[in-house]
Amino acid sequence: MSRILVTGAAGFIGSQLAHDLWQRGEQVVLLDNFSYGLEDNLIFDDHNFRQEILREDICDRPMLDKLFSEQNFDYVYHIAAITPLPDCQVDPGKAAEVNVAGTVNILEAARKYGVKKVIFASTSAVYENCTQFPTTESDVQHTTLVYSTCKYTAEQFCQAFSEVYGLPVTVLRFANVYGPHIDCLRTQPPVVGYIIRELYYGRTPVMHSDGEQRRDFVYVDDLIDLALRVQRGSGFDIVNVSTNRTWSINEIYNTIAAIMDRSDCPLERAAVSHYWYRYPALYEGAYRISDQVLANEVNKHTECSNVLAQEKYGWTPQTTLEAGLRATVEFSIQVLEKAGRHP
Repeated sequence: MSRILVTGAAGFIGSQLAHDLWQRGEQVVLLDNFSYGLEDNLIFDDHNFRQEILREDICDRPMLDKLFSEQNFDYVYHIAAITPLPDCQVDPGKAAEVNVAGTVNILEAARKYGVKKVIFASTSAVYENCTQFPTTESDVQHTTLVYSTCKYTAEQFCQAFSEVYGLPVTVLRFANVYGPHIDCLRTQPPVVGYIIRELYYGRTPVMHSDGEQRRDFVYVDDLIDLALRVQRGSGFDIVNVSTNRTWSINEIYNTIAAIMDRSDCPLERAAVSHYWYRYPALYEGAYRISDQVLANEVNKHTECSNVLAQEKYGWTPQTTLEAGLRATVEFSIQVLEKAGRHP
C-alpha cells in the first residue's frame, strides 16, 4: 500500500484518479483549493470524499512543507492548475503563480521529503506551433499562449529537479481529455462539454471555424490507466497520453448530437476574432489579442504519437469514441439537471 497525494483532486481528472487509487486500496490524500474544482466531483457511488479533501492551495509553501513532512508521501500526482486558456490569458500573473511556481513548490517539497516519484500533468498544447504530425515528445517548438508557456516552463523545472537532485519525475502530456466529470458549466468549457451543454439547453452550438480541424481525443479512464503505469521507473521522462488518431470537430458534434437525439440542430458559424468574446479584457488595452493567434488556436491540428507509451509502459487506449462520448453525455446530463440553470 502506498501513500499518494493528488493535487487538483476536485477537478475533472484529479477526482477520478483519486477515486481509482482509493479503489485499489491506496492511502490517498486529496488536495484542492476549489478555485475550479467542484464538490460534486468528489461524490461516487461507493465513497464520498467531500469531508476528507484538504482545502488548501499549492501556492502556500509553509502548508506544503508541513503536509509533506507529516504525511511521508510515496507518490505525488500533481494535477492542480489553471487550465482554461482564456483565464490564463486574462491573468497571466496568476497563471504563472499557480501553474509554474505552484509546480515548483510541489517539486521542492517532494525533493525535501523523499517522494519516490512525481507525476506531473502537462498538455499537448505545448505542441501548438508544431506542423509535423503525429507529434512526438521531442517535437515542441516555441509556445505562444500563456497556458502552454506556463506548462512548458513547469516541465523544464521538472527536468531540472530530476537532473540536479535525482528526483524521479514523469511528465504526462494530455491530449484532449473527455469523459464523465468533464466541466460543462464553466464560462468556456472544453469543446465536448460545451456541445453537450448547448444541446441540453436547446441552444445552437457556435463554432468559430468550418469544424474540419482535427483533434486527438483521449478518454479519461484510459488516461488514468497510463498515469498508474508510470509510477514505475526512475529518472525523468515525458510521455504523450493520446490515441494517436484524430477526429474532426464536426465528427465529434455529430456523434454527440446523435447520442442526444438532436441531429436536427445545425451548428452556427461565427468569426474567429470573437472566439474569446466572453473575455472582453483580451480585446481591450493598447495591444489587443491577435486575430492570427485566435485563428491558430481555433484551427490547430493535434495528433500526438503514443508509441513511447506503448513501448515503455505497454499502454494502449481501450475506449472507442462512441462509447466514451455516450458515457460523457449520460453523466453530463445528470450534472446539468442538478445545476438547473442556463450558463
